[in-house]
Amino acid sequence: MTASATTAQTPGRRIAHRTRGSRHGPITRLMSPSDLGRVVKPFVFLDLFEAESFGGARTGLHPHSGIATVTFLMQGSVSYEDTDGRTGLLPQGGMEWMKAGGGAWHGGGAGDGGRARGFQLWIALPPDSELAPAESIYLAPASIPRDGPARVLLGSYGAAASAIRPPSPLNYLFVRLAAGERWRYSPPEGQTVCWVAIGLGDVVTSEPLRAGDLAVFESSEAAIEFQARGDSEFVLGSAAPHRYELALGTYSVHTNPDALHAAESRIAQIQARLIARGLLRPDPE
Repeated sequence: MTASATTAQTPGRRIAHRTRGSRHGPITRLMSPSDLGRVVKPFVFLDLFEAESFGGARTGLHPHSGIATVTFLMQGSVSYEDTDGRTGLLPQGGMEWMKAGGGAWHGGGAGDGGRARGFQLWIALPPDSELAPAESIYLAPASIPRDGPARVLLGSYGAAASAIRPPSPLNYLFVRLAAGERWRYSPPEGQTVCWVAIGLGDVVTSEPLRAGDLAVFESSEAAIEFQARGDSEFVLGSAAPHRYELALGTYSVHTNPDALHAAESRIAQIQARLIARGLLRPDPE
């Protein structure tokens, strides 16, 4: 089965859960492993960040393991830095892929100033990659393929496929629709997990959704029809279910406690190296 644009009406796939998350400053946490993240595994965290200005604020270097993060900018820019000492600016329409594997550190903050809007998604890794070496990839807007109104951040859609290989069968798309436009998504075979988060505007599926809403659809391979009431932007994820429990650390998600413990040891080793290089301050006593 493939996804395609259409003007035909189809029966609506029902919404099983919806939320507007919990806002803390410029960041709204739409899901976490303590709530909907357990329903839509391997997608375990989703943050919507939106601010006129971050005022120079930064998220200092901090660790992750067992997950991959995908940061996508709908508007504005943010800065980044990582374990390897790389720094830069992620522009509007750009994307950061950071597969933490067995342990990595990264951080970031304000970009060029002005309004910044985007999503950061966390994906739980399967056993064969949750302790693998970390990797970071930064994609310029022109490097993200497009098919119709959809940009393919991970996976494939129509004739477009991401250059980044996802850790398990999944799609992650950014979609922009003009007012009145319709679009139909048919997930690939086996991808019964599906959700949408609205970043701008209002869309109608089986229910109306507005900016700031996260909706989880019933488990199915059925298609989903979207119609934009006004100019709209949203991200959509679909995946085969992650059939593992979640062993949680402060910044980590693993499939079992032993893997979590191994990764936390690795994170501590990287921390010591960063402190020795003067890139990180020691923890206060």
